[in-house]
Amino acid sequence: MLSNVRIGVVGCGYWGPNLIRNFQALTDCQVTVISDVDPARLKHLHGLYRNVEMTTDYRQLVEREDVDAVVVATPVAWHHRIAKSSLLAGKHTFVEKPVGTSSADCIELAEISERNGCVLMAGYTFLYSPAIAKIKQIIDAGDLGEIRYIAARRLNLGLFQRDINVTWDLAPHDLSIILHVMGEYPVSLNCRGSANVTPGIEDVASLNLTFSRQRSAIVHNSWLDPRKTREMTIVGSRRMIVYDDVAVAEKIRVFDARVDHPPHYDTFAEFHYAYHYGDVYAPYIKQEEPLKLECQHFLDCIRMGVQPMTDAHLASGMLRLLEASTVSLRAEGAPVFFDSNAAGAGAGLRVGAKERNGKAHARGGNGTIHLTGRSTLPMAVQSRTTVPE
Repeated sequence: MLSNVRIGVVGCGYWGPNLIRNFQALTDCQVTVISDVDPARLKHLHGLYRNVEMTTDYRQLVEREDVDAVVVATPVAWHHRIAKSSLLAGKHTFVEKPVGTSSADCIELAEISERNGCVLMAGYTFLYSPAIAKIKQIIDAGDLGEIRYIAARRLNLGLFQRDINVTWDLAPHDLSIILHVMGEYPVSLNCRGSANVTPGIEDVASLNLTFSRQRSAIVHNSWLDPRKTREMTIVGSRRMIVYDDVAVAEKIRVFDARVDHPPHYDTFAEFHYAYHYGDVYAPYIKQEEPLKLECQHFLDCIRMGVQPMTDAHLASGMLRLLEASTVSLRAEGAPVFFDSNAAGAGAGLRVGAKERNGKAHARGGNGTIHLTGRSTLPMAVQSRTTVPE
């Protein structure tokens, strides 16, 4: 059991410095080396962390004996290559979402981690949020009744990505929460979007998911909105929750509101809806930074030798959703159906799809698509991605 986990961080652009800050703040680990391809970024970070070594070559970091675990926070196209190198070197590995550019990438990493006895953890920060834990507690207690639908909006002006579209960038946050709350994988999804600024890279998109028992979820993402919005509404048969992550206080509000209809009526004139309006309350939430809790969870899993909450199984299922969203986008929003075990590592989607030049073509008579094997990346990633050899 490691008393002090030595961390190496690869990638110091937008999110990497936040990971470095949180790992450095924890008492049971130490960041020993940082890697980035930009010497200017390393010079800046060296001014903040004088005792941490710097390198522009991630391979040198992975090979060091004073590194027990590697944290990967690079652009998505590099995730699989660096994580694979880390796991093959016997290092515990934390990879920001999404873990790779395909579910096959994630499955391969899971196999290597199991073979080498290493922890592999995906960075889905919101699942470690005290607010989400409270929402899950309320739902599990039955206070909302039966969940009917979830609507999520994650909008802002930028940051524009060059290798992935807005769905791959923003939707994983809300998708991870939705799967956590629903407790199951969707039956199907469809996605529509538009590329308004960069050709081939959608900057506005809407994702619709269908679950069992006629439940549904909607995820709207945009890099072209004037206001930063992080809002999710969960509608139940008895009560409703509005979760606003941007709010300074009262991030969660529970509405005692519902709509009822009479169970029996003889004529249309007798039929009427009953609207119930009750109190609104904001449950207490302990203020803790989700990223700090996530980093601590990674360290705890290393010490105890257990699977993380956001493990390869979750990461693989998330990538299946993102792959399917790309296929639906290229097929003008046609629904994509999943097999019942699609969330599992190594699971395929329903047999029947064919792809030509990265686009899905085989549709059923009703315009639906059935996938098999692994689907493709957004076209922009296929054509522009380069990874260091």
